[in-house]
Parts: sequence; C-alpha cells; structure tokens
Amino acid sequence: MPTSKVYWCDMRTHNSISLPAKLKRLIKAAGIETIDFKEKFTAIKLHFGEPGNLAFLRPNFAKVIADTVKEQGGKPFLTDCNTLYVGGRRNGLDHLDAAAENGFSPLSCGCNIVIADGIKGTDDIAVPVKGGEYITEAKIGRAIMDADIFISLSHFKGHENTGFGGAIKNIGMGCGSRAGKMEQHNGGKPQVQRESCISCGRCARICAHGAVSFPEKKALIDHDKCVGCGRCVGVCNDDAIHYVVPTANDDLCRKMAEYTKAVVDGRPCFHVNIIMDVSPCCDCHGENDMPIIPNVGMFASFDPVALDVACADACNRQPLIRGSVLDEAEHSHGDHFCDVFPETNWKVMTEHAEKIGVGSCSYELIRVEK
Repeated sequence: MPTSKVYWCDMRTHNSISLPAKLKRLIKAAGIETIDFKEKFTAIKLHFGEPGNLAFLRPNFAKVIADTVKEQGGKPFLTDCNTLYVGGRRNGLDHLDAAAENGFSPLSCGCNIVIADGIKGTDDIAVPVKGGEYITEAKIGRAIMDADIFISLSHFKGHENTGFGGAIKNIGMGCGSRAGKMEQHNGGKPQVQRESCISCGRCARICAHGAVSFPEKKALIDHDKCVGCGRCVGVCNDDAIHYVVPTANDDLCRKMAEYTKAVVDGRPCFHVNIIMDVSPCCDCHGENDMPIIPNVGMFASFDPVALDVACADACNRQPLIRGSVLDEAEHSHGDHFCDVFPETNWKVMTEHAEKIGVGSCSYELIRVEK
C-alpha cells in the first residue's frame, strides 16, 4: 500500500501555547478541516477510563476535537461501548457514571455522551467485513454505525494481550458490543500454573462469568464458562495465568483489525493518538502503573494503521523510565512493548490490518512545529 502521512507534535509548551492549542494546530495541519462535517453526526470514539485508573486522556483533549467539529458545522458526540468484564463500565448507566466521575460531561467536552451499544450492551448492528479471514460480520455498537463520520481519539499505552493499545485497539475492540468483544476474545482460554498460584482471589473477583474456583486452594478456570477475555491474565501479579493456545493473542490482534475495518469502511474517518502517561496495561484496569517511557507527543492521520506504527516506533526510540515495569523486565526484544509482555506481538495486528485494506504500515512522519 502507498505511504501514508502521519503528523505529530511534541508535548512542550510555552507562554503563548497550551497542549489543547497544540492539538488543535496538529489536527488542522493533518487535514481534519478537509472533511465535510456540515450537519453530519460525528462519533468521537475514546476511552472514558475505568474508575480508579488515572492514565486515561483528560476531557480537555476531547473538547478540542468536539469544538473543531462544531466549528465546521458538524454534530459531534463522545462514545464508547460497554465492557465484557465486570467493572465500572459494564452497562450503559454505570458507564455514564464512570465517564462523569472521570470528568467527561457536555460542559467539559462541549458535546453529549452516547454509550453506543445501549444500556445492556446489546444494541448492536452486524457489519460485513470485506476480506475478513476471521470475522464475517462484526457486531458494532449501533450509535457508532449511525454516525456519518468517525473519529478515534486514543491514549497510546501498553496492553497485556496486544502489546500496545492505540487506534486499532480503540476502534476494533472498543466499538464492538459486548457480543462483539466476546467474539474477538474467544480464540483461546487461559490456564493456571498451580505451582505459581498463591490463591489471592484477584482472578475470581475480576471474572464476570464465574469461571474461576479454588479447589485445593489453587485457582481453576472452567473453560465452559470462560469467554477468553484475558482479564484474569492481566490482574495476576504472580504470572500464574497464561493462555493455553500460543496463537490466542495473535488471533485477537487479527480480529481487532477486522473489526476496525468494519467500523471505518465507507465513510470519512480521522484518527488521533496521544502518547503520554504510557502505562504498561490498558486503561480498562481500575488502576494504572507508573509510565514505562517519557511522554512523547500527539499524532494524527487519516490512516489508523500508519498512525499506530508511527507511534510504536516513536515509543521504541524513547529511554525507559527507571523503576518502571519496563526497567524491571528481563527481556530484550528491542521493542518496549514486547519486553513488558513477551507473549505479545503487536506487528501481527498492524500487518493484518494492512493486508485487509485498513491502511498502510508505511508512513511519512511530518512534524508540526510549535
């Protein structure tokens, strides 16, 4: 595929410009104003942050996007879909409460908030995936597909199953309804290494499906109940839980790429990644560890694949932060995200996305000066 343009700016500010102002300058330079927003419903997909997590993007960034859309005559709304796992965003009402707790409101963001798959996470629509190898029809939150224009605003950070979470993760997994998330996660089921289990119970508390029990004071996962969401893997501090199927993470990455194609095909789209507070795990956790690298900058593109690859490369050029999980990692893959989670390979996600026509892994990086 041809090379795509990715625009970026650093996080430095001075007396005459703030970070929101720099973001606005960035998205204009990247061409957001070339989209015809006039009277168009515009979904701005972001992550409102699990209650307790403080690494999510501040509402101020969302307001910049919403205000820009309104200036062009559009009708923006912030959106996300409900989670598959137990937590503060598992239904539409709790989700709105979580968004409010973290500062997202019509006043702070300049537009309304719509939970795309409804109160129970069942309001979805089947969207064909052209060229899909794993997914024939993606189950996408209805409000997202009702929008005329789609914008992703992503916090670029690590992820325990996919290496990192950027535009593709925010779109593919984030826009799936609860059934859609289950479809993406069901490629493999985790298993407990009994000798490493200390019976802390965190895996049982995080499981939304009652799949974990403790016979003989060691965790046991019932694969008939387990949906393979991987939350137990992420919360186990002793690395006692892992996937049985070695390709499970790879399959998840490919399915997310196919779900992303379902969302972006056939309508104007624009994408923004912000690399700051790069926690090792997803913002879906009710906590966040310290960043693994320094803040890098803000990136924007019409191509979500090129955007993610450019952001991953930018992160891998950064030094690690002493005392972080990355600093403690004993691996050396030449890739920060694979060093934190050695069983992941984010390139599977971007390469499959390129293969099925979501975008290009080849990019031209263009700096937007102060």
